[in-house]
Amino acid sequence: MTERQAYLAFNLTEKVGSATLANLVSTHGSAVKAWEAWPKKVSRSGGEVDWAAEEKTARKYGVKILTLADDAYPKMLADSPGAPLVLYVKGDVAALSRPGIAMIGTRRATSYGLSVANRISYDLAKAGWSIVSGLALGIDAESHRGALDAEGVTVGVIGSGLDRFYPEENRNLAREIVTKGGAVVSEFPFGRSADTTTFPIRNHVVAALAKGVLAVEAPFKSGTLITTSIAADLGRTVMAVPARVTDRMSAGCLSLLRDGAIPVRCAEDVVEALGDLPGHGTSPAGKIDAGAGSADGHDAETPPYSVEEALVMTHVDEDGISIDDLVGLTHLPVEKVSSIAMELRIKGFVRFLPGNRIALSRAAI
Repeated sequence: MTERQAYLAFNLTEKVGSATLANLVSTHGSAVKAWEAWPKKVSRSGGEVDWAAEEKTARKYGVKILTLADDAYPKMLADSPGAPLVLYVKGDVAALSRPGIAMIGTRRATSYGLSVANRISYDLAKAGWSIVSGLALGIDAESHRGALDAEGVTVGVIGSGLDRFYPEENRNLAREIVTKGGAVVSEFPFGRSADTTTFPIRNHVVAALAKGVLAVEAPFKSGTLITTSIAADLGRTVMAVPARVTDRMSAGCLSLLRDGAIPVRCAEDVVEALGDLPGHGTSPAGKIDAGAGSADGHDAETPPYSVEEALVMTHVDEDGISIDDLVGLTHLPVEKVSSIAMELRIKGFVRFLPGNRIALSRAAI
């Protein structure tokens, strides 16, 4: 038995994580010796642990097994508390170590959410970022597709064993991710089906693999908020896409913004928040492809609004909204909101209405 096989064996048992194994290795001197001394060699399914059979199954499916003892194990994940002992990887292992951004959101996405997810992931992938997500329906899937459309790299993290793929509707998407240079990854052994306990565990890997996490669209009660909470605990940058305050599907994102998440309306905002790709600096490869375009037709490198202007514009519609209401919704000082409103009027985005109200300009409707 090798060190990596010992890690694999421990991963097949119950209640042994990275912290527990680190203590065992410290006590016994190695993972192999810790396994030899371990009294409960019982698998999660109740039978005897058979790490050799697990390796055989991996070869059958063309799956690579990475353990914390392997140099190829992604460093960002290895350095995070609670790192999985083992990763099962279908595709390019190196994809897990690329600078990544996690894009997440609701399965019941609106057309607005899907459009934003696709556009931002496309632009980020064009700029060289890897897009990490959970291969779920909705925002996750559209984020993966945006990266693939850009011929970029994307990583899907699933909440089941790789031989129990879930959801079935995204199986072909997973295959495309693998064939186009990305990877599908799980920390769960073969035979493990998805359930309510596996997805929060999966969310930890999604957050830990990325430099920052962007919530695109999510209701208030959502697994997305679990992932962003994990990301914050890990010291990752948390970002969110704004939406109208009446949009239930974005209530979770609005809550994140209220609590200090960075507002994002285009890929350039993400790059501004996270910095350039390592090794790219200000070279063209590190910039957003303006040709990808934004929803309103403006150059992606010269966004039409500042971040604070975008926050205000999120709440402006053709019927109008009062300055006082904007102060309450944006949590900006009244003087700041008034100044932003005047600047937006000068730029032609809004018009002033009686009663200290602003509305979308007729050209913007």
